Amino acid sequence: MKKNLLMLSCFLFSGSALFAQNSYQWKTASSAGYTYKYVTNDPTQSRFYTLKNGLTVILSENAKEPSIEYRMAVRAGSNTDPRTSTGLAHYLEHLLFKGTDRFGTMDYAKEKPYLDKIEALYEKYHATTDPVKRKEIYAEIDKTSGEASNYSIANEYDKMMKSIGGQSTNAHTWYEETIYNEDFPSNNTDKFLALQAERFRNPVFRIFHTELEAVYEEKNRGLDNDAAKVGEKMNALLFPTHNYGQQTTIGTIEHLKNPSLVEIRKFYNKYYVPNNMAIVLSGDFKADEMIKKVDADFSYMQPKPFAPYSPAPEKPLTKIQVADIYGPSAESVRIGYRGYAETTRQSLLLDLMSSILANGKAGLMDINLNKKQMVLSSAAGYQQMKDYGIFILTAQPKQGQTLEEAKQLLMDQITLLKKGDFDESLIKATVANTKLALLEAFDKNDFRVETVANEFILNRGTKWDKDLNSNDEMARVTKKEVVDFANQFFKDDYVVILKHKGEDKSIIKVEKPAITAVKTNANETSAFTKNLLGIPSKPIEAKFLDYAKDLNFGKAGIADVVTVQNKNNSIFNLSYRFEMGAWNNKLAPYAARYLTYLSTDKYTAEEISKQFYNIACTYTFTVTNDVTTINISGLQENFDQAVNLVEHVFANCKANEHALEELKSSTLKLRENNKLNKGAILNGLTSYAQFGPQNPSNFVLSNDEVKQMTSAQLLDIIHHLKEYKHTINYYGPETLDAFSKDITKVHVLPAAFTEAAPAQHFNYMANTDNQVYFANYDMVQSEIRWVRNNGAYDPALGAKIDLFNNYFGGGMGSVVFQTIRESKALAYSTFAVFVSPDKKDKDYTLIAYVGSQADKMTDAVGAMNELLNVLPESEKNFVSSRSNAMNSIETSRITKNDIILHYYADKRLGLDHEARMDEYNGLKPLTFTDIKTFHDERVANKPYNYCIVASDKKVKTEDLQKFGKLNTLTLEQIFGY
Repeated sequence: MKKNLLMLSCFLFSGSALFAQNSYQWKTASSAGYTYKYVTNDPTQSRFYTLKNGLTVILSENAKEPSIEYRMAVRAGSNTDPRTSTGLAHYLEHLLFKGTDRFGTMDYAKEKPYLDKIEALYEKYHATTDPVKRKEIYAEIDKTSGEASNYSIANEYDKMMKSIGGQSTNAHTWYEETIYNEDFPSNNTDKFLALQAERFRNPVFRIFHTELEAVYEEKNRGLDNDAAKVGEKMNALLFPTHNYGQQTTIGTIEHLKNPSLVEIRKFYNKYYVPNNMAIVLSGDFKADEMIKKVDADFSYMQPKPFAPYSPAPEKPLTKIQVADIYGPSAESVRIGYRGYAETTRQSLLLDLMSSILANGKAGLMDINLNKKQMVLSSAAGYQQMKDYGIFILTAQPKQGQTLEEAKQLLMDQITLLKKGDFDESLIKATVANTKLALLEAFDKNDFRVETVANEFILNRGTKWDKDLNSNDEMARVTKKEVVDFANQFFKDDYVVILKHKGEDKSIIKVEKPAITAVKTNANETSAFTKNLLGIPSKPIEAKFLDYAKDLNFGKAGIADVVTVQNKNNSIFNLSYRFEMGAWNNKLAPYAARYLTYLSTDKYTAEEISKQFYNIACTYTFTVTNDVTTINISGLQENFDQAVNLVEHVFANCKANEHALEELKSSTLKLRENNKLNKGAILNGLTSYAQFGPQNPSNFVLSNDEVKQMTSAQLLDIIHHLKEYKHTINYYGPETLDAFSKDITKVHVLPAAFTEAAPAQHFNYMANTDNQVYFANYDMVQSEIRWVRNNGAYDPALGAKIDLFNNYFGGGMGSVVFQTIRESKALAYSTFAVFVSPDKKDKDYTLIAYVGSQADKMTDAVGAMNELLNVLPESEKNFVSSRSNAMNSIETSRITKNDIILHYYADKRLGLDHEARMDEYNGLKPLTFTDIKTFHDERVANKPYNYCIVASDKKVKTEDLQKFGKLNTLTLEQIFGY
């Protein structure tokens, strides 16, 4: 429930000149008895209301699908945590899922005395330092929590959201904010608003000690995250007084171990007031009707005065600061400069300069470092907060390169920027590319609410006009202004974090307390929930694709053509799709990488990248295991130029032996880094568990074969690619006939297609007994994944699988989450899902997961195994799961280029119609007995493969052997190199 820490300003600011408007002014209007403000020419047409109690309500109508995105934004986060109780805002975020005095409880009058006692015990615990006495107090907390759980209903909030069709229940806490997010079907607006209003009326902090343990787990996961440690250290050095650097969202271990429910309640009462909160909604509603509903439900909130976080300004930094971070992952370097407040001219310039340096195509770092393979990878960005920003440059060193050398290459790019060694057209191109990205982004409800909610957090919604105008302002920036500001800004006052591979000896993990599982009372329902779900709602009719009507089928030469006409704007997306990939030719992925570094007889590789960026078009050459795709997208007015350039590149690219040697070197370095990545290791173990020693993860070239690759081999693949059978797919403004004529002119095909080499086939291993596949990794946590192959694809199982996943282990309201996290506090992250194959000749796989502290591993495994063997029954949860699964289908609308993507997904499964249609019709008659039978036949009492990544210093061999036959795999066995 944490926010992505790299919310770059390009996400926040929109360039609306693409809508042929250039004036963004605040206006006031009245309708339906309410006054609101709006900004002229706003593509989201957002209305900004302030209710009588000070609550901000921001509404954006968008009726393209029958659903609504919601954010409750609170201007309080880790910045406002008391210095003596860091992590408090984040604790509170977790607790606001626990209910009130009206839901989450069977009998609040009987529950309350136990909750009061727990609160008092935590205050005593908070004030006690003697370890023996603390254990005694905690034992009393654990006992009393068990007694209180006789009356609580765990996760009742999540169950209600499932019942009304919610698909994305979550929240996050960051520096300035806590934001709660949901989406829901538009026909359940009344239910949804009633629930949200009740949620914030009188929250009750129940089931606290197990939730506290989940936060401990979250903290420990952070200790295993080297990138998070780098970011934390950088902030501490850039902000020696501001809470951006002096407090973390998760909090210190000392404070996590000594929580105070009294302080959490004080925080809630202080900051969760209507004059510090905003409700943001975008979707299928009428604003005049919605504002009345919101006002009626939230008018009970009473405003209160409060003092927001108001730090003293940071003193200027006067020297270069260097810090070293150690951990098991690959080495990297990060450079950070302290930036400026949001919506300032300086921040706009820094955002622009980040794109001049790195935009993924034609920036200085893209051309000078990435394109020339001077480092393994590099990037730049501007991270914007309210009071300051952080200008960030990062790099991973290539083979044989030191961190200092990589750091110097980054600084060299800053020098070029200061000298003005870049083309002024980069500014125009950056504006054009941003406009193109936003043309589609503002059509999406989630982007609208995220963007406007962020504007409320930073400015209380007062500077939306400046946000909308920022791209137009950027277009007016001159090269001279950039160069002048770069020379003023980039001084010897930056921070360098060198991330080394090595043991972090400073780690102190949060020890596990003794916790007795609490009751979840999954079969109980509060009176509030019964009444809420009893509110009538008008059904929404599910709509499915009819491929014969929604797609246009034609020919271009010998190739099949599939199109969908874009009648909304001028964006196009063209793809050439080949049903072959790395399983047909191990060299194909390397050919795709090699192409990015190649010149032609007319253009250098750098010129090619610049041309695409200048016309705001993108092309990618992607090779997966069994599909290869060339994709081109942009504005239709640049279609011919973009497609001709791609055709030219593929036909005329020429060898570059230096680039090939660097590619080989970077490949070997990436392979070394993969062996340092616990996620990659776990995925490799999973593949090994499914297929055995010869599996997709290690079906790669050996290191020697990489070294022996030749340009001739790779160019042969590139130059002759279009001679293999492929389909041409187009989403754009042109009709099928017009497109087919146009594409035939530029995409010249042979008289007959060449047959592709046969694909490598992998046999699924039969699971006859329990096996443990273990990989050693220096980490605090343990990562455990259950894997079982589960039979050939059968389209008739779609509905059962969808419902089983919804009920059993696919979300916060599922059986797995409630038991392992909520009741037993054994993990922060856990799930169990029946994974359907993406092709008809593949098998199903049951995958379960627990990420837990190493000292909880055996308990976590036991808890998951119990659920895999015995399916807990809750008729109410089952009904809400079925309703949720059906709502998800009823409210989703597949449009635009996604129609083509769904067509191919269904075609790979051997279907000539949309698979969701069968799932939806199959869901209606299903009963719990059907799901239990499915569980008994497919899941229960079966042998499993346990894939475990952990430190052999923290888990015992004898414990691993209890799960099954132990197979300790080397990294070479896992990766094939």
